[in-house]
Amino acid sequence: MEALVYHGPGVLRVERRPTPEPGEGEALLRVEACGVCGTDLRIAAGGHRAYPEGTVRVPGHEIVGTLLTEAGGLPAGRRVFVAPNVGCMRCDQCRAGRVNLCRTPQALGITRDGGFATELLVGRDAVEQGNLLPVHDGLDPAVVSVAEPLACVLRGQRPCRIGPGDVVLVMGAGPIGLLHLLAARTREPAAVVVSEPSAARRDQALALGADAVVDPSREDVAAALAAFGAGGAHVVVVAAPSAQAQARALELAAPGARINLFAGLPRDRSVVELDSNLIHYKELVVTGTTASTTEDCAEALDLIAGGAVDAAALVTARHPLADAEAAFARAGSGDALKVVIEP
Repeated sequence: MEALVYHGPGVLRVERRPTPEPGEGEALLRVEACGVCGTDLRIAAGGHRAYPEGTVRVPGHEIVGTLLTEAGGLPAGRRVFVAPNVGCMRCDQCRAGRVNLCRTPQALGITRDGGFATELLVGRDAVEQGNLLPVHDGLDPAVVSVAEPLACVLRGQRPCRIGPGDVVLVMGAGPIGLLHLLAARTREPAAVVVSEPSAARRDQALALGADAVVDPSREDVAAALAAFGAGGAHVVVVAAPSAQAQARALELAAPGARINLFAGLPRDRSVVELDSNLIHYKELVVTGTTASTTEDCAEALDLIAGGAVDAAALVTARHPLADAEAAFARAGSGDALKVVIEP
């Protein structure tokens, strides 16, 4: 088999490796698509805590493939999406159904070898936890791989309780911000406004159904919200890793609003000065979410398969595994939305 292997900051090499032999209860699959996301870029740069010095591992956690062995009640030849997060199922968080917050977290492409490879071995624990989710054969594997970031988006929006009549503000129109836009639209809000400094990304947001877009560096975001008859946004999603955006979210929120700080900040710049009186006097609900559960992934798959979320519109670049260097460069350039490696 061939795999893209991390050997240290800036060192990713496509190498030949022995094809894994699945043991009892394990699954072997042929990888058809694996998306490149911001986490993978951080891994490649040596900035991920799960990749300390000396780590040699295959990244990639947005995985779709075809089973080469029977596993989890699914036959060989069945296409599956692989939910990446695996819990210990013993700690308090796992018992509460929050495997994404497991006290000893495991994840494909993060702590275990992932999907930037022609074949992938999925451990028995993941198989038994139901991480192999069947996919209809007629769906494009590259499009289905978007279910992983969409699952994270759904988890972020759940405490926001978006519904009819809500004016939603999405701050940031990268791939994640655009997924927040698409997911929010399924809840039939009154309007979704997208704040984004890049003109090209604002155009993409309009094409995907934003009711209004605004350049926060030059225009008044509050005025854009007021145009929809709201005294601020009822829901604010901060989908950009910006301390300034997090602070501004409190100001742009309407009384009683729900805010999700979706995008994490760099570890060495994560302390933000916030006006907590805005939270207090406007009775704001401020939430944070991270990663996703298998249940989130299943919901995301249903939205993509049913056409409620047009994930295909986000897949703008595809590369073979041999061209992984170009794929990572494209993903980091901002010129493409979702870049997918098709091993």
